[in-house]
Amino acid sequence: MANQQQPNKSQAGTNVQQVRQQNAQAAQGQQQFGAEFASETDAQQVKKQNQQAEAKKS
Repeated sequence: MANQQQPNKSQAGTNVQQVRQQNAQAAQGQQQFGAEFASETDAQQVKKQNQQAEAKKS
């Protein structure tokens, strides 16, 4: 019995194009989140807060 595979389908029957599109959208969303988060973060302020938190622990 020959395995007749349809184009754009994996052996499991997954739509390859749809998966690639979803992966691209997910990657794009991650980049947007990363840029937005980085632009709103003040590294010096975070370091200062971390130092204060460490000082309170001891």
